[in-house]
Amino acid sequence: MAAGKVELEPGTWLFPLPVVVVSVGDMQDHNLITLAWVGTLCSRPPMVGISVRPDRYSYRIIADRGEFVVNIPRSDQLDLADFCGTRSGRELNKFAALGLTPVPAARVAAPLVGEFPVNIECRVEQRVPLGSHELFVGRVLAVHAAPEVVLDGSIDPRRVNPPVYALERYYAFGEQVGEYGFTRRPRPAR
Repeated sequence: MAAGKVELEPGTWLFPLPVVVVSVGDMQDHNLITLAWVGTLCSRPPMVGISVRPDRYSYRIIADRGEFVVNIPRSDQLDLADFCGTRSGRELNKFAALGLTPVPAARVAAPLVGEFPVNIECRVEQRVPLGSHELFVGRVLAVHAAPEVVLDGSIDPRRVNPPVYALERYYAFGEQVGEYGFTRRPRPAR
C-alpha cells in the first residue's frame, strides 16, 4: 500500500470520459455507436482516437470504410446517446428509431448527426489492436458546430454542456475552474 492509499485491481479507472456518438457508413446505410473510450491524440495534425470492440456492429464498418464522424451531444440529449450505445445496428436503424437527421458530411461519406451540436469528421490513419478493443486513430478533416455553441470563433464547452462518463455512470460537464496556463500568471497578494 502506497502512502496510506487503498490499492485497487488494474482497470479502467481513468475518468471522466467524453460521451460521444460516432456515425459510420454513408447516407443510405449508416449506424450510430456510443463510445466513451475516446480522446484527442495529437494537435498537429489534429487527431482523435476511438476504441471499439471488434464484436460491435460498427467496428467492421469503420475498419472497411476507414472513416467516421464523432458527434458530441448535449447533456439533455443523453437519452439519445445511451440508446445508441445499448442497441445494435444489426437489429434497427438508430437514426430512424430516434428521429435523428443524417446530414451529409463535407469530407467523409459517414453522415453527421444534425441534432448534435458538434460533429468531427475523421479519416482513419492507423489501427492499433489493443486486446478487448481496437484503437482507430482518426485524422480530423472537418469540424462543424451549431452557431449557438460558438463563442469568439471557438466552441464553448459550457454552451455544448456535453455529458461525461465515469465508472458506469453519466454526469453533466461541470463548471469551469481554471484555464490553461493560469499558474504562469503572477499570483495575487493574499
